[in-house]
Amino acid sequence: MRVLILGGDGYLGWPTAMHLSAQGHETAVADNYLRRNLCREVDAPALYPVPTLSARCRLWKEVSGRDIAPFVRDLRVYEEMAEVFREFRPEAVVHYAEQPSAPYSMLDRKAARLTLDNNLQTTLNLVYAVREFAPSAQIVKLGTMGEYGTPNIDIEEGWIDIEHKGRSDRFLFPRQAGSLYHTTKIMDTDMLWLYARLWGLAVTDLMQGPVYGIVTDQTERHPGLRPFFNYDAVFGTVLNRFVVQAVSGCPLTVYGKGGQTRGYINIRDTLECVRLAVENPAAPGELRVFNQYTETFSVLELAERVRRAGSRLGLDVAVEHLDNPRTEAESHYYNPAHSGLTDLGLVPHLLDEDALVELMGVVGEFADHVDPRVLRPEVSWK
Repeated sequence: MRVLILGGDGYLGWPTAMHLSAQGHETAVADNYLRRNLCREVDAPALYPVPTLSARCRLWKEVSGRDIAPFVRDLRVYEEMAEVFREFRPEAVVHYAEQPSAPYSMLDRKAARLTLDNNLQTTLNLVYAVREFAPSAQIVKLGTMGEYGTPNIDIEEGWIDIEHKGRSDRFLFPRQAGSLYHTTKIMDTDMLWLYARLWGLAVTDLMQGPVYGIVTDQTERHPGLRPFFNYDAVFGTVLNRFVVQAVSGCPLTVYGKGGQTRGYINIRDTLECVRLAVENPAAPGELRVFNQYTETFSVLELAERVRRAGSRLGLDVAVEHLDNPRTEAESHYYNPAHSGLTDLGLVPHLLDEDALVELMGVVGEFADHVDPRVLRPEVSWK
């Protein structure tokens, strides 16, 4: 298939492109380097240098013999989105092209406006480009488990059956976002469901939990193929940040009591979930939702696992509890369903000490790059 990856320069977008290319799909990536620019804006450096998108595509060609077509375009501008579609004519589109950070979206009014404009405008442009240039192409959108919040009931896989006053219907599971970023992802879902109903678009919405890891089958082929990896308190995910703190001798920063529980997923499994969604498409007019995670942990449980793995490497890992900068429940019920992707064939990579030791080994190569200043939260929800 011809698969277009929007946001193909990012932490997940670039590994996804290589993974699909390695499976024989004709792959293209489009990005405007927004994440790199925002990282410079908030002084949040990546752990290691990452080549440009075009340079990575050339390197992938050298090591694999396969082409990935790069498009450096601003997908908020419809003419630039349309240019990519006209040239590549995708049969499936994977949508990562959004400002991905909850803390950044809560930084100030300017950051909130950028998040709102970027995320919703890009999704709207995607909908219209699919309708105009590739009406049979499936959209695979990366959502987030954060759309659901932490309700005091089981979280179903996207949809819920309701009985009310003697009548019944099926609705999208109620959403209750905890940040503006998560709110834009809810609005994405609603927008895609609208156009699936109106225009018969085929959409798979992947409600993904926080991702951890660097190593994939493809990144092992050359260091220059590693993904863009943030470890700071704005763009870094919690487990990646804990690993960086452990190897650099900084205490693990647990927000509040650490009871916040979420669903987590290894980067290898993210790539495989996307492949399964692409190769097993939703039907025209369908919004199919999968909860994309493999295990649930509290933040404090993650910190303890990192501490134990660090001990195997001779690291003395400390844990520090900070006042929680976020407005969130720190003790709550959390039981989401997640059978759809395993039914399609996902075989999870679970979080054990070996996986953490492997990640610490890669991160440890760059321990002297770590800026301890950016590990502590400075963005407050309050």
